[in-house]
Amino acid sequence: MKILDRYILTSYLKTFFSVFVILMFIFVLQTIWLYIGELAGKDLDIDIIFKFLLYFSPKLVPLVLPLSILLTSIMTFGNFAENYEFAAMKSAGISLQRAMRSLTVFILLVSVTAFLFANNVIPAAEYKSINLRKNIAQLKPAMVISEGVFNDLGQINIKVDEKTGERGQYLHDVIIHKKNERRPGNFTVIKASEGELVGSTGSNILSLILKDGNYYDEILPSSPRDRMKKPFAKSYFEEYVINMDLSGFNDVDLDEERYSNSHNMLKISELNRTIDSFSTSYNQEVEIFSRNMYNRTGIENLKKEVKPKKDTAIDPEKGILPLYETHQASQIINLALGGVNGAVATVTNKKVELVSASKRLNKFEIALHEKYVLAVACVILFFVGAPLGAIIRKGGMGLPMVIAILLFLTYHFIGIFAKNSAEEGQISPFLGTWLSTLIMLPLGIFLTYRATTDQGLFSFSILFEPIKRLLKRTQIMGRSEKD
Repeated sequence: MKILDRYILTSYLKTFFSVFVILMFIFVLQTIWLYIGELAGKDLDIDIIFKFLLYFSPKLVPLVLPLSILLTSIMTFGNFAENYEFAAMKSAGISLQRAMRSLTVFILLVSVTAFLFANNVIPAAEYKSINLRKNIAQLKPAMVISEGVFNDLGQINIKVDEKTGERGQYLHDVIIHKKNERRPGNFTVIKASEGELVGSTGSNILSLILKDGNYYDEILPSSPRDRMKKPFAKSYFEEYVINMDLSGFNDVDLDEERYSNSHNMLKISELNRTIDSFSTSYNQEVEIFSRNMYNRTGIENLKKEVKPKKDTAIDPEKGILPLYETHQASQIINLALGGVNGAVATVTNKKVELVSASKRLNKFEIALHEKYVLAVACVILFFVGAPLGAIIRKGGMGLPMVIAILLFLTYHFIGIFAKNSAEEGQISPFLGTWLSTLIMLPLGIFLTYRATTDQGLFSFSILFEPIKRLLKRTQIMGRSEKD
């Protein structure tokens, strides 16, 4: 390695590692602030908290690494341009591409490492962190109840609008969905204006005392026609007590690993198998449902069994109902309406189920593409930051920091909106994952071209040149008229 390459690489590496450590520290602090509610008040050891942060940190790399590369590139090449080191290189016949050669090799190595990291380390860390969070949440269920959202607490899902009291034991506007292993779904709902959590020291029983509320229980009739009416039983209570056995909550092994169904826990090979399996299952389910709905119409039986009489005349405007007696025509109409309503209800329910399955499949496809995007984004953001730093000719943490944050926020927010649209099925998962990177690609090409040809960020002469030509033509025409 030549002295110039070593000098440029050393300058870049010093800034890169400093920026990476600072940004990682900032994002870890944000993580602590975000999950403080899950860690506080549970008498956790320092090593458990350290494990929690250690398992969560790898998920921050897809945010920290591209931002570090972008910011470091702007700062390093901005310092070279500000201190006229680029001018000295160019006077010696060294172009910008030649100066970036050693760093390009380094960035390619970083991108390969980032790909391997995203494929191996991040899924393992996601697996560990989710299992640890689930186990921590079971240590003290009273601390799990958060305001404004449904919280899983044993055999109930509970939501409260507000918690008061020194220990948050007083609950206001309580909504509870009771679970039933034999009948999955939210069929039993309890609403109460107030509630109180009562427990005694050394006892494994936590009592939830509800006051001034209603108990709703949906009834499942045996008749399909009665099910369409959705009957339910409602009862009012002044006080209702739910006792929860906490013996299984506080006896928690924090190293137990039971949860493995997240799309972020899988490697590329596992994602490919899962996507193939889900796609096949989804297509088969759609095909079976369409075949069943077609069979429910009875068209095939109608073709086989119905033999129209030649002498029967049917009025096109009145249809076939006048051929039957009033009672028979009424039965036909009721059967037809029941069949249509049943078909509509079946299609509606199946649509919700298929949409949910489609969203889940999209998440797995997005997780697959994200592993490749991280590696490519590192390379593209380098070719955005390095020429931009050479153009603005400003180093340090001031202007480069502002520009890097603005560019990265644009890149990040476009990626978030695109991924959300891809999850909903509005765009393909491939486009949703790669959109922000594809937008940055022409920007990197444009900036590299401008920096290589010693041009500024924008050439305002392009804007003013047509105006100058128009003024010159006006002056020439004015002189010709005078002559």
